[in-house]
Amino acid sequence: MAILVTGATGNIGAQVIEHLVNRGADVRALVRDPSKANFPAGVAVVKGDFLDVDSLRSALDGISSLFLLNAVVPDEFTQALIALNVARSAGIERIVYLSVIHPDVYVNVPHFAGKFGVERMIEQMDFHATILRPAYFIQNDLTIKDVITGYGVYPMPVGERGLAMIDVRDIAEIAALELLRREQSEQPLPLSRVNLVGPDTLTGPDIAAIWTEVLGRPIHYGGSDTQAFEQNLRQFMPAWMAYDMRLMGDRFLTDGMLPEGGDVERLTALLGRPLRSYHNFASETAASA
Repeated sequence: MAILVTGATGNIGAQVIEHLVNRGADVRALVRDPSKANFPAGVAVVKGDFLDVDSLRSALDGISSLFLLNAVVPDEFTQALIALNVARSAGIERIVYLSVIHPDVYVNVPHFAGKFGVERMIEQMDFHATILRPAYFIQNDLTIKDVITGYGVYPMPVGERGLAMIDVRDIAEIAALELLRREQSEQPLPLSRVNLVGPDTLTGPDIAAIWTEVLGRPIHYGGSDTQAFEQNLRQFMPAWMAYDMRLMGDRFLTDGMLPEGGDVERLTALLGRPLRSYHNFASETAASA
């Protein structure tokens, strides 16, 4: 039997595949365009799409475990529900789903609310699943690197409550470990939810201070104007997505993304090493500039 990885050509999915292959797993990758696939030897590539039910049925044939990752798109919720229904029809019970932290709190943010709905379906349909709930991806800040270095401003509306930012490399490795744990278990394991957080909970001024240290010159926190944040995002993404991100930013300011007790220790034990920090990311990014 094999593990099917969706979102396989994305940053996380591709790394999940690499970890699985390195640990000897039989892996199948679902991609829209096989010509863009560049995976390790032995990975079976199948062409498919979440809205193409026939392609999903073919991709899931002979699969024992599923890594479900849906992109933030207008029909994300529909895509996930179709994938889970087809998986259930194929007899697949072992799933690792990439959700998001606090989806039950950020209830007005579209892509959070959609993921929370998927979580409820997984639970109600009695899937044997690990629901991974990552906080803000550290690598999201690669998109604003030029603003930080060129204008001396950290512009993300992180606020003062703090975000437990996590490195996507840690997300991918944890996902692979959870897939293998479920795949290799003689009996299906019970449902579990795991917060994925980094080692530090950082405010906007904290992050600006890290960049100040790394770059050796003052970097200022750009404040918490989510309206301006939305308008800037509209320059390179659809209006609906920019608004979705603005709503998320509003919840950063009011709620933050805070870890629960024991989250960091649990993930550190799982990985067998320390979690990667934002300071490490900033240092690596500055060095490669």
